[in-house]
Amino acid sequence: MKKMVAESDNHSLIEFVESFRPFDLADCLEKLDKSEQLQLIGQLPPNLSAEILEYLEPELQYRIFANLEEPITSQVLNGMSSDVVADMLLSLHRYQAVKLLGHLPEEYRSKVLTLMTFPEQSAGSLATVDYIAARSSWTLDETLQHIRKIGHEAEITSYVYVTSNKGALIGVVSLKEIILSDPKTKVSDIVTEDVISVPALMKQEEAAELLSRYDLVALPVVDAQSRLIGVITVDDLIDVIHEEATEDIQKLGGSQPLTDTYFKTSVFQLYKKRIIWLLVLFVAEAYTGTVLRHYEVTLSEVIALSFFIPLLIGTGGNTGTQTVSTLVRALAVGEVQFRDILKVVRKEVTTGLMTGASISLIAYVRALFLGVEAKVGFVVAVTAMTVVLWASFVAAVLPLILHKLKADPAVISGPFITTLVDGTGLIIYFTVAKLVLHL
Repeated sequence: MKKMVAESDNHSLIEFVESFRPFDLADCLEKLDKSEQLQLIGQLPPNLSAEILEYLEPELQYRIFANLEEPITSQVLNGMSSDVVADMLLSLHRYQAVKLLGHLPEEYRSKVLTLMTFPEQSAGSLATVDYIAARSSWTLDETLQHIRKIGHEAEITSYVYVTSNKGALIGVVSLKEIILSDPKTKVSDIVTEDVISVPALMKQEEAAELLSRYDLVALPVVDAQSRLIGVITVDDLIDVIHEEATEDIQKLGGSQPLTDTYFKTSVFQLYKKRIIWLLVLFVAEAYTGTVLRHYEVTLSEVIALSFFIPLLIGTGGNTGTQTVSTLVRALAVGEVQFRDILKVVRKEVTTGLMTGASISLIAYVRALFLGVEAKVGFVVAVTAMTVVLWASFVAAVLPLILHKLKADPAVISGPFITTLVDGTGLIIYFTVAKLVLHL
């Protein structure tokens, strides 16, 4: 690519880039020198350049626009999705944003400015104004003429959104219905009014859940007066789902979620993300030492009890982690709500009884193989059952309570549950030992 850009061989260059997807071309563009980046964007068709730039970071997007010739800047900028343009402008200095806004037509600029007013994690901030809308009074022939006129600018053409004269969302019509119906038919005669829309201030993850639940390809976004302000497409909401899943996984590992990709995150940033949780868990784990000290006499009388401490507290932590992981995901996709807490507890405790019984049997056999007394083996078996049940109960209840309190249930991560169960498991272990062994 470098050679073709340097030789300004437009024909060969265009043939070459057309064999790749815009995402891959954006990756190649980032590896070029500044002058080569500008030369490449200047040689490609504006619509292709716009698609490539959509995958770049806002800082690089602006640097390219700031150094391109004005006519090319206008063409490429107007070819980009409105939601991407809004995100880029929000990340820039006000002076830089105003400079780029000057390249947008007045009506389009007004719509982009509206998108920029919504909070970062809201559905409105994710919406694009590149959709096709029609009036309910139009005929299908008029609607098709409108589609031919602006369809090349739309991000989604599968559906036409029907609005009133004041811009209120009335319903939706599929492109298939428009093509197959009589051209003289009114839009109002075939419109589907029972359309699923989302308010502009709805959280992005809630919008993603709706789209996933009803298998939609796009969601119209409306303001407080039910006026259509934009559309969220499935590709944008897939990104939201991906980001939310990534964030939950990182939290379950006992770390603050990364704000950038792994290789773009510095070592110091990784340190800052991890050290707080590690210190909290370190301090919390210290109470297990207090528990051991409290039962020092019990341990000194029956040394064999110490053989099974790692086994028992590890089993409790693993049980809790399994339960938390399952419930956090179920809460995230809407399968479980706080009102289901009794059903969840019953299900997890029943599962805990079954797994606990299996583990306690194996623990008893293991104890006998180590040559300890049968009573000690019995203590280990009873404790294994009790710890598994306790871990199952705690891990089932805490995520649901946090979700009810509007907190992120993912913070009840595997390390946190493990730390909690470690100390309580030791208390259970030594309490059972004192009762059974009469210490």
